[in-house]
Amino acid sequence: MAFNGKFELETHENFEPFMKAIGLTDELIQKGKDIKSVSEIVQDGNSFKVTVTTGNKVLVNEFTVGQEAELETITGEKVKTVVTMEGNKLKVSLKGIESVTEISGDKIINTMTVGGIVYKRISKRV
Repeated sequence: MAFNGKFELETHENFEPFMKAIGLTDELIQKGKDIKSVSEIVQDGNSFKVTVTTGNKVLVNEFTVGQEAELETITGEKVKTVVTMEGNKLKVSLKGIESVTEISGDKIINTMTVGGIVYKRISKRV
């Protein structure tokens, strides 16, 4: 299972403009921009459990590819959606945010797009 593992955020691009676009306050953006983030992914066939720990905030989402699931967004909102898989990419649309997550060697690359702003996160397997 290619997605299984723990990944630590190495770099991210366009954090501030993206977070502003989805409605986070300047205070939250400043607090969050330098906090390290660790993602743990447990994949069992088409079922996934994704736990993202950023500082003291823990976000847990569980879903099965191709089936409707309720996922929590970065802003804490819960949204019903369907995650799809195309090759080594997981794709999902959450409240206008298009998210693509892919494995590339020992890295996981997550690209989120909203209103033409692309936020890219690259994390390394630990």
